[in-house]
Amino acid sequence: MFSEDQLERLRSYPDISREDLIRYFTLTPADVAFIDPGRGRGPGDRLGLAVQLATLPWLGFVPDEVSSAPPVAIDRLAERLRIDPDVLAEYGQREQTRSDHLRLVAGYLGWKSAPAGSTAMKELEQFLLDRAMEHDSPALLFNLATEYLMAAKTIRPGVTTLAKMVATARTSATALTWEKVAHLLTDQLRADLDRLLVYDAGLRMTRLAWLIKAATDASAASVKNAIDKLLYLRNMDAHTLDVSELAAERRRFLASVGRRSTNQAVERREPQRRYPILLAVVAQSAVEQVDEVVMLFDRAVSARESRAKSKTDEALIERAKAGEARQLLGQVVGRLPAEHPGRRRTAGARALRRGACRRPRAGRDRV
Repeated sequence: MFSEDQLERLRSYPDISREDLIRYFTLTPADVAFIDPGRGRGPGDRLGLAVQLATLPWLGFVPDEVSSAPPVAIDRLAERLRIDPDVLAEYGQREQTRSDHLRLVAGYLGWKSAPAGSTAMKELEQFLLDRAMEHDSPALLFNLATEYLMAAKTIRPGVTTLAKMVATARTSATALTWEKVAHLLTDQLRADLDRLLVYDAGLRMTRLAWLIKAATDASAASVKNAIDKLLYLRNMDAHTLDVSELAAERRRFLASVGRRSTNQAVERREPQRRYPILLAVVAQSAVEQVDEVVMLFDRAVSARESRAKSKTDEALIERAKAGEARQLLGQVVGRLPAEHPGRRRTAGARALRRGACRRPRAGRDRV
């Protein structure tokens, strides 16, 4: 599950923030008294004990290389104890010293260890199984286990031990899931689920990709496509599948795996994992598809009504403008002077007629 580099990081000190530095690496008077040199400890043992005392609540465990703690944290503790920070390089040369000091620190802080077969380990196994029914990421399960142990004030086991527990929990979750849904997987249903992964030339994609592809608009084509999906699921009897034996978190997790995984990734999984994933997808889709059909239809009708209202408003505006124009024209015509029917010649025509009948005056002779 983890590479060697990842395992090494999980075993070692991480970088420390200013908040954590102040919170965990600030010694109280009681802490200083616990580290008191009157108990026969030299400067190196005192500083090493102080580092373990600050590290356990911070990380939930103490790395083997105590001297590899962040230098700024070592300096802070050394200043409080008035010790040269360089003396920590000699600390822990005897493994027994580190173990004895960790035991003392755990007793002082109220923490406990979790040896194999203990009640604490059995509780951790059950916790991991419950979380594995909701998640499948090894790193996430590892971190959740660490947080659980810290909340219970239990020293974290070694990285390898905890990683094996995570792997066991994932395997157990898969087996438990299969046990709860195997009775639903008839030959007909398995064949239907297998067909979801087959490329459909008409759709230009697999049925699985088609089912999980969300509509992009509320057009008539989208509504029809949503109804086709619903009918397809009904023909599979997906709406009658009772997967209530699986916890709701497990159903959501399996469905999310099916939706975000590629078709090839789902197809490559072993049947005990592939069929529960596909089963969760179709069972969830059968419920959600009804809501999608109703939503798309409602949006389509609302959009059509909105467009119709816009067109009606535009028509009323144009009609109002035309009415105003006719009214204005009527007002202009009403102000024109009335004229006899027989005298409808234009002013220009009457002027031309008068000019044609006028005789030219005789010119005078000039001397």
